[in-house]
Amino acid sequence: MLRLNNVEVMYDKVILVLKGMSLHVPKGKIVALLGSNGAGKTTTLRAISGLLKSENGQITDGYVEFEGKRLDGMDPEEIVKQGIFQVMEGRRVFEHLTVEENLVAGAHTRTDRKNLKQDIQLVYQYFPKLEMLKNRTAGYLSGGEQQMLAIGRGLMAKPKLMLLDEPSLGLAPLLVKEIFSIIKRINQEEGTTILVVEQNANIALSIADFGYIMENGRIVMEGDVKTLISNQDVREFYLGLSDVGKKNYREVKHYKRRKRWLS
Repeated sequence: MLRLNNVEVMYDKVILVLKGMSLHVPKGKIVALLGSNGAGKTTTLRAISGLLKSENGQITDGYVEFEGKRLDGMDPEEIVKQGIFQVMEGRRVFEHLTVEENLVAGAHTRTDRKNLKQDIQLVYQYFPKLEMLKNRTAGYLSGGEQQMLAIGRGLMAKPKLMLLDEPSLGLAPLLVKEIFSIIKRINQEEGTTILVVEQNANIALSIADFGYIMENGRIVMEGDVKTLISNQDVREFYLGLSDVGKKNYREVKHYKRRKRWLS
Protein backbone atom coordinates (compact mmCIF):
# COMPACT_ATOMS: atom_id res chain seq x y z
CA MET A 1 0.00 0.00 0.00
CA LEU A 2 2.74 2.47 1.01
CA ARG A 3 6.30 2.52 -0.24
CA LEU A 4 9.19 4.83 0.62
CA ASN A 5 12.15 4.29 -1.67
CA ASN A 6 15.56 5.72 -0.79
CA VAL A 7 14.03 8.93 0.59
CA GLU A 8 16.31 11.76 1.65
CA VAL A 9 14.88 14.72 3.58
CA MET A 10 16.65 18.00 4.19
CA TYR A 11 15.63 20.88 6.44
CA ASP A 12 16.54 24.49 5.64
CA LYS A 13 18.48 23.18 2.60
CA VAL A 14 21.30 22.29 5.01
CA ILE A 15 20.36 19.61 7.57
CA LEU A 16 20.10 16.10 6.14
CA VAL A 17 17.76 14.11 8.41
CA LEU A 18 16.65 11.10 6.37
CA LYS A 19 19.54 9.42 4.56
CA GLY A 20 18.12 6.92 2.11
CA MET A 21 15.00 5.81 3.98
CA SER A 22 13.13 2.81 2.54
CA LEU A 23 10.15 0.99 4.00
CA HIS A 24 6.99 -0.82 2.87
CA VAL A 25 3.60 -0.93 4.58
CA PRO A 26 1.38 -3.77 3.27
CA LYS A 27 -2.38 -3.29 3.07
CA GLY A 28 -4.28 -4.31 6.19
CA LYS A 29 -1.18 -4.66 8.39
CA ILE A 30 0.26 -2.81 11.39
CA VAL A 31 3.86 -1.72 10.89
CA ALA A 32 5.93 -0.29 13.75
CA LEU A 33 8.71 2.23 13.15
CA LEU A 34 10.96 2.21 16.21
CA GLY A 35 13.91 4.29 17.27
CA SER A 36 15.25 6.67 19.87
CA ASN A 37 14.44 10.36 20.03
CA GLY A 38 15.96 12.19 17.05
CA ALA A 39 16.29 9.09 14.85
CA GLY A 40 14.05 10.61 12.16
CA LYS A 41 10.75 8.85 12.85
CA THR A 42 8.51 11.93 12.88
CA THR A 43 10.29 13.30 9.80
CA THR A 44 9.40 10.04 8.04
CA LEU A 45 5.72 10.57 8.83
CA ARG A 46 5.88 14.18 7.65
CA ALA A 47 7.43 13.01 4.39
CA ILE A 48 4.43 10.73 3.90
CA SER A 49 1.72 13.20 4.96
CA GLY A 50 3.20 16.21 3.16
CA LEU A 51 3.81 18.24 6.33
CA LEU A 52 7.52 18.81 5.66
CA LYS A 53 6.84 22.19 4.05
CA SER A 54 5.46 23.57 7.31
CA GLU A 55 8.87 22.83 8.90
CA ASN A 56 10.88 24.16 5.94
CA GLY A 57 11.80 20.63 4.92
CA GLN A 58 11.77 18.89 1.57
CA ILE A 59 12.36 15.51 -0.04
CA THR A 60 15.60 15.88 -1.98
CA ASP A 61 15.90 12.32 -3.30
CA GLY A 62 13.81 9.16 -3.61
CA TYR A 63 10.03 8.98 -3.64
CA VAL A 64 6.91 8.20 -1.59
CA GLU A 65 4.23 6.08 -3.27
CA PHE A 66 0.73 5.21 -2.06
CA GLU A 67 -1.38 2.66 -3.94
CA GLY A 68 0.83 3.19 -6.97
CA LYS A 69 0.57 7.00 -6.91
CA ARG A 70 3.43 9.38 -6.09
CA LEU A 71 2.77 11.50 -3.00
CA ASP A 72 5.94 13.60 -2.90
CA GLY A 73 5.03 17.02 -4.25
CA MET A 74 1.36 16.75 -3.25
CA ASP A 75 -0.12 19.23 -0.76
CA PRO A 76 -1.18 17.77 2.63
CA GLU A 77 -4.91 18.22 1.93
CA GLU A 78 -4.57 16.22 -1.27
CA ILE A 79 -2.74 13.46 0.58
CA VAL A 80 -5.58 13.28 3.13
CA LYS A 81 -8.02 12.86 0.24
CA GLN A 82 -5.96 9.90 -0.96
CA GLY A 83 -6.88 8.17 2.31
CA ILE A 84 -3.97 8.98 4.64
CA PHE A 85 -4.52 10.57 8.06
CA GLN A 86 -1.78 11.45 10.54
CA VAL A 87 -2.48 11.55 14.28
CA MET A 88 0.10 14.03 15.46
CA GLU A 89 2.46 13.66 18.39
CA GLY A 90 1.10 15.44 21.44
CA ARG A 91 -2.57 14.94 20.46
CA ARG A 92 -3.18 18.41 18.88
CA VAL A 93 -6.94 18.42 19.48
CA PHE A 94 -9.00 21.56 18.85
CA GLU A 95 -9.01 22.74 22.45
CA HIS A 96 -11.90 25.23 22.22
CA LEU A 97 -14.27 22.78 20.51
CA THR A 98 -16.25 20.05 22.24
CA VAL A 99 -15.37 16.39 21.86
CA GLU A 100 -18.15 15.84 19.33
CA GLU A 101 -17.23 18.98 17.38
CA ASN A 102 -13.67 17.64 17.14
CA LEU A 103 -15.02 14.40 15.68
CA VAL A 104 -17.12 16.24 13.12
CA ALA A 105 -14.05 18.26 12.14
CA GLY A 106 -12.25 15.00 11.41
CA ALA A 107 -14.72 14.32 8.61
CA HIS A 108 -14.07 17.69 6.95
CA THR A 109 -12.45 16.26 3.81
CA ARG A 110 -15.10 13.59 3.21
CA THR A 111 -17.47 13.96 0.29
CA ASP A 112 -19.84 11.40 1.81
CA ARG A 113 -21.37 12.95 4.91
CA LYS A 114 -24.58 10.89 5.02
CA ASN A 115 -23.34 8.52 7.68
CA LEU A 116 -21.72 11.12 9.93
CA LYS A 117 -23.84 10.33 13.01
CA GLN A 118 -23.37 6.61 12.46
CA ASP A 119 -19.59 7.05 12.23
CA ILE A 120 -19.54 9.14 15.41
CA GLN A 121 -21.35 6.29 17.16
CA LEU A 122 -18.69 3.91 15.82
CA VAL A 123 -15.99 6.05 17.44
CA TYR A 124 -17.97 5.95 20.71
CA GLN A 125 -18.06 2.14 20.48
CA TYR A 126 -14.25 2.08 20.43
CA PHE A 127 -13.93 4.87 23.01
CA PRO A 128 -17.02 4.76 25.31
CA LYS A 129 -15.53 7.42 27.56
CA LEU A 130 -15.70 9.95 24.73
CA GLU A 131 -19.47 9.55 24.52
CA MET A 132 -19.74 10.40 28.21
CA LEU A 133 -17.64 13.51 27.54
CA LYS A 134 -19.07 14.46 24.13
CA ASN A 135 -20.15 17.94 25.26
CA ARG A 136 -16.95 18.61 27.23
CA THR A 137 -14.52 21.19 25.85
CA ALA A 138 -11.56 19.20 24.51
CA GLY A 139 -8.96 21.40 26.19
CA TYR A 140 -10.18 20.19 29.60
CA LEU A 141 -9.72 16.50 28.83
CA SER A 142 -6.91 14.47 30.36
CA GLY A 143 -3.95 13.43 28.22
CA GLY A 144 -5.36 9.94 27.71
CA GLU A 145 -8.80 11.27 26.78
CA GLN A 146 -7.22 13.66 24.29
CA GLN A 147 -5.28 10.78 22.73
CA MET A 148 -8.50 8.81 22.36
CA LEU A 149 -10.11 11.86 20.77
CA ALA A 150 -7.22 12.36 18.36
CA ILE A 151 -7.45 8.74 17.17
CA GLY A 152 -11.25 8.95 17.00
CA ARG A 153 -11.02 12.14 14.96
CA GLY A 154 -8.68 10.31 12.59
CA LEU A 155 -11.23 7.50 12.20
CA MET A 156 -13.84 10.04 11.15
CA ALA A 157 -11.81 10.73 8.00
CA LYS A 158 -12.33 7.07 6.97
CA PRO A 159 -8.61 6.60 6.30
CA LYS A 160 -7.13 3.71 4.37
CA LEU A 161 -3.83 4.34 6.17
CA MET A 162 -3.48 5.88 9.62
CA LEU A 163 -0.14 7.31 10.77
CA LEU A 164 0.23 7.35 14.55
CA ASP A 165 3.05 9.44 16.02
CA GLU A 166 4.03 8.36 19.55
CA PRO A 167 0.51 7.49 20.81
CA SER A 168 1.95 6.34 24.16
CA LEU A 169 3.71 9.65 24.87
CA GLY A 170 3.07 10.95 28.37
CA LEU A 171 0.44 8.34 29.26
CA ALA A 172 0.24 5.96 32.21
CA PRO A 173 1.14 2.32 31.40
CA LEU A 174 -2.40 0.96 31.91
CA LEU A 175 -3.84 3.63 29.63
CA VAL A 176 -1.16 2.91 27.00
CA LYS A 177 -2.13 -0.75 27.04
CA GLU A 178 -5.82 0.14 26.62
CA ILE A 179 -5.20 2.50 23.70
CA PHE A 180 -2.96 0.04 21.87
CA SER A 181 -5.53 -2.73 22.26
CA ILE A 182 -8.08 -0.40 20.64
CA ILE A 183 -5.63 0.37 17.81
CA LYS A 184 -5.36 -3.37 17.20
CA ARG A 185 -9.16 -3.68 17.15
CA ILE A 186 -9.47 -0.84 14.65
CA ASN A 187 -7.01 -2.62 12.39
CA GLN A 188 -8.80 -5.95 12.65
CA GLU A 189 -12.42 -4.74 12.55
CA GLU A 190 -12.17 -1.77 10.17
CA GLY A 191 -9.32 -3.09 8.03
CA THR A 192 -7.40 0.17 8.54
CA THR A 193 -3.71 -0.12 7.70
CA ILE A 194 -1.55 1.45 10.43
CA LEU A 195 2.00 2.79 10.59
CA VAL A 196 2.84 3.52 14.21
CA VAL A 197 5.93 5.44 15.29
CA GLU A 198 7.04 4.62 18.84
CA GLN A 199 9.89 4.75 21.30
CA ASN A 200 8.04 2.20 23.44
CA ALA A 201 9.11 -0.89 21.48
CA ASN A 202 7.46 -3.35 23.85
CA ILE A 203 3.94 -2.05 23.32
CA ALA A 204 4.39 -1.33 19.60
CA LEU A 205 5.69 -4.82 18.83
CA SER A 206 2.85 -6.36 20.87
CA ILE A 207 0.34 -5.31 18.18
CA ALA A 208 2.50 -5.01 15.03
CA ASP A 209 2.96 -7.51 12.21
CA PHE A 210 6.28 -6.06 11.02
CA GLY A 211 8.84 -3.61 12.34
CA TYR A 212 11.63 -1.28 11.29
CA ILE A 213 14.32 0.18 13.54
CA MET A 214 15.84 3.59 12.77
CA GLU A 215 19.16 5.05 13.81
CA ASN A 216 20.42 8.44 12.61
CA GLY A 217 18.03 8.76 9.67
CA ARG A 218 18.51 5.22 8.35
CA ILE A 219 16.82 1.85 8.72
CA VAL A 220 19.30 -0.39 10.50
CA MET A 221 17.11 -3.43 11.00
CA GLU A 222 13.77 -4.76 9.78
CA GLY A 223 11.76 -7.95 10.08
CA ASP A 224 8.60 -9.57 11.32
CA VAL A 225 7.85 -9.19 15.01
CA LYS A 226 9.18 -12.62 16.00
CA THR A 227 12.49 -11.94 14.25
CA LEU A 228 12.95 -8.58 15.97
CA ILE A 229 11.98 -9.81 19.42
CA SER A 230 14.45 -12.69 19.18
CA ASN A 231 17.33 -10.42 18.07
CA GLN A 232 19.77 -9.84 20.93
CA ASP A 233 20.47 -6.18 20.06
CA VAL A 234 16.77 -5.35 19.93
CA ARG A 235 16.22 -7.13 23.24
CA GLU A 236 19.03 -5.15 24.89
CA PHE A 237 18.48 -1.66 23.54
CA TYR A 238 14.72 -1.55 22.94
CA LEU A 239 13.01 -4.18 25.08
CA GLY A 240 15.15 -3.84 28.21
CA LEU A 241 15.94 -7.58 28.26
CA SER A 242 19.69 -7.82 28.60
CA ASP A 243 22.64 -9.13 30.53
CA VAL A 244 24.54 -5.84 30.20
CA GLY A 245 25.58 -6.09 33.85
CA LYS A 246 27.77 -9.04 32.92
CA LYS A 247 29.61 -7.13 30.21
CA ASN A 248 31.75 -4.06 29.84
CA TYR A 249 29.17 -1.28 29.44
CA ARG A 250 31.32 0.86 27.14
CA GLU A 251 32.06 -2.13 24.92
CA VAL A 252 28.37 -3.02 24.60
CA LYS A 253 27.17 0.51 23.85
CA HIS A 254 29.92 1.38 21.39
CA TYR A 255 30.48 -1.91 19.59
CA LYS A 256 27.03 -3.39 19.46
CA ARG A 257 25.02 -0.25 18.82
CA ARG A 258 27.34 1.36 16.31
CA LYS A 259 29.18 -1.47 14.56
CA ARG A 260 26.67 -4.28 14.61
CA TRP A 261 23.65 -2.11 13.71
CA LEU A 262 25.47 -0.92 10.61
CA SER A 263 27.20 -4.19 9.67
